[in-house]
Amino acid sequence: MKKFLSLTIGVLLLHSCKKETKEEQQGISETITVEEYSIEQFMDNENAFANGFSKDKSKVLMTSNRSGIYNMYTTSTKGGELTPVTASDSSSVYGISYFPEDDRILFRMDDNGDEIFKIFLKDSSGIKRLTPEKNVRALFRGWSKDGKSFFYGSNERDPKYMDHYEMNISDFTSKMIYQNNDGLDFGGMSEDRKYIALTKSVTTNDVDLYIMNTETNEKIKINDSLSSNSPQDFSPDNASFYYTTDDTSEFSYLMNYNLVDGTKEKVTSKNWDINAFYFTRNGKYQVMFTNEDAKTVMDVKEVATGKTIGFPEIKDQTINSASFSRDESMAILNIAGSGTPTNVYSFNIASKEHHQLTDVLNKEINPDHLVASEVVRFKSFDGLEIPAIYYKPKQATANNKVPALVWVHGGPGGQSRQGFSSQIQYYVNHGYAILAVNNRGSSGYGKTFYTMDDQNHGDKDLKDCVAGKDWLAQQDIIDANKIGIIGSSYGGYMTMAALTYTPEEFKVGVNIFGVTNWLRTLKNIPPWWESFKDALYLEMGDPNTKDSIRLRQISPLFHTEKVTKPLIVLQGAQDPRVLKVESDEIVAGVKKNGVPVEYVLFEDEGHGFVKKENQIEAYGRILKFLDTYLKKTESIPIND
Repeated sequence: MKKFLSLTIGVLLLHSCKKETKEEQQGISETITVEEYSIEQFMDNENAFANGFSKDKSKVLMTSNRSGIYNMYTTSTKGGELTPVTASDSSSVYGISYFPEDDRILFRMDDNGDEIFKIFLKDSSGIKRLTPEKNVRALFRGWSKDGKSFFYGSNERDPKYMDHYEMNISDFTSKMIYQNNDGLDFGGMSEDRKYIALTKSVTTNDVDLYIMNTETNEKIKINDSLSSNSPQDFSPDNASFYYTTDDTSEFSYLMNYNLVDGTKEKVTSKNWDINAFYFTRNGKYQVMFTNEDAKTVMDVKEVATGKTIGFPEIKDQTINSASFSRDESMAILNIAGSGTPTNVYSFNIASKEHHQLTDVLNKEINPDHLVASEVVRFKSFDGLEIPAIYYKPKQATANNKVPALVWVHGGPGGQSRQGFSSQIQYYVNHGYAILAVNNRGSSGYGKTFYTMDDQNHGDKDLKDCVAGKDWLAQQDIIDANKIGIIGSSYGGYMTMAALTYTPEEFKVGVNIFGVTNWLRTLKNIPPWWESFKDALYLEMGDPNTKDSIRLRQISPLFHTEKVTKPLIVLQGAQDPRVLKVESDEIVAGVKKNGVPVEYVLFEDEGHGFVKKENQIEAYGRILKFLDTYLKKTESIPIND
């Protein structure tokens, strides 16, 4: 939001189509063949990510969904086969890291998406749970510099608050370092354990930043004015603290706070948000990531010289994240493009040698048949420029118009990025153009744009989505009479808002675990979001006050009689954010109108579908729904 997010291989279908080019405009005709791939084939694109090097850097710990759900694997730093470490067939297993001095492994699991994570140890004798079992959420927060202990947050003491703990790995005993009585969010700790960074969300765009001295318990507020502040890292010498802020600026820039004398200094700024900054373990390198027009840009410098370190450049792909070995000699890189799925690489900084550790694209899919996105902008109802990510099917031409979908991200406050999505590629491959709208209230485009939907949800942000539909309708490859809307979480809310409050604008709606009753959702947020609740209420409205009147007005559940277009709803029964009852009731309400409604419910999923068999069922059902109620409906010509 501004926080609140056994396979069957199908038969290839050959499909010939026309693609207009400059040569064709000059009278030269070009015919291309595009293969349509099944949902099983697209979901057989592996999702794999690295969890760190082994002590001797000969191996990398990986998490992958190749078995159908997430499990842990290892592979050589130089690439090769992935060797299974776990073989869960129920709850997903997510790797955390190797131990610093041996090959033991930390990992985490929850219960089928309930988000109540536990931390586990895997060693030669088996698996051991390290954190309490019943209704206690624990999140890993990093290793100590000497590798003798690790830190984690836990709500064991109070379900509402995450306290800060240190666990000694010699006997796995824990001690509390910080008791979170004030409902603050943890933002990091200095290596000497003297200082802890804490934040308090006043609103979703006003976040106060504190430094607490653990020896005196004194808290010092760093920011002087209303601004969004985010902790980044302590310097390796424990003398400085780095954070980003948008104080007096549209975009977040990097600041240095001197822990000794309290002075502050601006380090660097860009015309986009700097959204991450950290030092490698011993401070040899500093790493910075910037969100530039929905694309990640990485910059790594050697601290002693200020020299920029070069990393592998792969055509039409960018480095989205990096993690470094403890001795700072090697890095693990996640590299992807909008038309290329994320692969993991190892990189030797000195020799510049790199190895691709994963090849996640299904071998049955021709990469030339995937579609790269482009950034477009259009004017909304009031003249405001709205950015969006546009995917055009390769088979679409002015003579072969295609249906389209307005895609709405989660949130409020999320952002559609220039990244790869097997789900989006599946729909585009089957002839649907997609416009992923970053409506007002989205992050990444400055704090003014970010706040434009506050207590205005389902109104101007919805009008931006309608304007996106109008932009699509003007494109010569789009069938203007066949445009639907799709979204998950907050995007699912926008889908229902569109079908409810602008019932004639979109031909169909796809609601993936979307909020439909804000009164209930805001009263039933997970207890561990307590520190964020007040800020969320300031943005959305407090359901316990007169705000409830407006919240009822913008909740589609109370206006289902207005829905006239076909709808499909998808939901995970274990979802702790958007409760199953939200989808149950919206489906029942819309059915009373005699409108075609489909409901897809997964008993073993939460807020997002992570098991392959469920993804296949979900996204395949969506395409079948779209083919039935959008693509195959009669198109009525539009008069100029």
